[in-house]
Amino acid sequence: MSLVEMKVPTIGESISEVTLSQWLKKDGDFVKVDEAICEFESDKATLEFPAEATGKLIYVAKEGDDLAIGALVARIDTSVTVGISSKETIVSAPKVETIKPQESQNYATGHPSPAAGKILREGDVAPSSVIGSGKDGRITKEDAQKAVENKTESPVSQNSSPVLPASTPQRVIVAGSREVRTEKMSRMRKTIASRLVSAKNNTAMLTTFNEVDMTAINDLRKKYQDRFVLKHGIKLGYMSIFAKACAKALMDMPDVNAMLDGNDMIYHDFVDISIAISTPTGLVVPPIQNVETIGFHDVEFRIKELAEKARNGKLTLDEMKGGTFTITNGGTFGSLLSTPIINEPQSAILGMHAIKDRPVAIDGQVVIRPMMYLALSYDHRIIDGSTSVTFLVKVKELLEDPLTLLMGI
Repeated sequence: MSLVEMKVPTIGESISEVTLSQWLKKDGDFVKVDEAICEFESDKATLEFPAEATGKLIYVAKEGDDLAIGALVARIDTSVTVGISSKETIVSAPKVETIKPQESQNYATGHPSPAAGKILREGDVAPSSVIGSGKDGRITKEDAQKAVENKTESPVSQNSSPVLPASTPQRVIVAGSREVRTEKMSRMRKTIASRLVSAKNNTAMLTTFNEVDMTAINDLRKKYQDRFVLKHGIKLGYMSIFAKACAKALMDMPDVNAMLDGNDMIYHDFVDISIAISTPTGLVVPPIQNVETIGFHDVEFRIKELAEKARNGKLTLDEMKGGTFTITNGGTFGSLLSTPIINEPQSAILGMHAIKDRPVAIDGQVVIRPMMYLALSYDHRIIDGSTSVTFLVKVKELLEDPLTLLMGI
């Protein structure tokens, strides 16, 4: 018997441990080299672990185990050269013709990935009703999301309970029940929790507020949207306009774009804006680099690309690194006002909120305008109160007169 040991590989500089979230192959299955055998959940992403040899898979670790880098995950018996199922015994070479490799090789067919399974369960969609587009017919996150969307759009689902966000498990709770459940916190959720507590405890965080009249931006989008789409092939959204406004203000006020490193202050001559994206496994904040130099359409394309990768678990560790400032939009979920938490080691984060028609006084007259509250949370150790207020006012002025962004004034 010749055994190849499968160990947790080095994933990234900051990652020392992963969780084996799910086996993709059964114990005893015949696997081929480079075929995914399990999935690891790291602090930042879910990663597939490919087989390093061809042969019979032998489990060592269990689902849910926390494994250090270099820990033994499984062994592969390379002396087995034909496919066998987990219930069959190894047979000698002369009887190869009696074995059906298809039975083990098609195990992935109709089988959802961990994230896809979670989405299907919460959307109350049976995996058997979904056609997988992944390798060997495996159900991917995108397949699951489409299946849930199709269900909610169909007339049959109109009288059923609404599908909750992926981060909120959908359970039927019977009144009077006193059931208590315990679930292991995911590695990403533990990391998010740790970082948020660290930001609260280790920074002198303060939040300042303002509001912006969205009339000019709405008029701009209404007037030029069709031409923008015709030229660039993507819609002009609010996020790109906010990102460009923040980038201009950050270039004018480098303190807000800086960060602390011990007793040193690090200043940046560029603006990399992290965009908060909600995914089934938690919030991620991948950055868009050099926002100060790229166009509105470039920002929109980059946001779309990062969002799709994030929700499909395809973000790389390099795409998660960096960022000098963060924007989060709670308005997409209906938030009217909030105090966002700083994304360490950055020093500030801008919170966008829902746009609501409200009465405001303009030139002595009360008029109805689409208004949005803005919140800037900042580290008071590096950013003074006057600096934070001035920055937010600059952003407000740029948004209320967006032509100044296009003219560079």
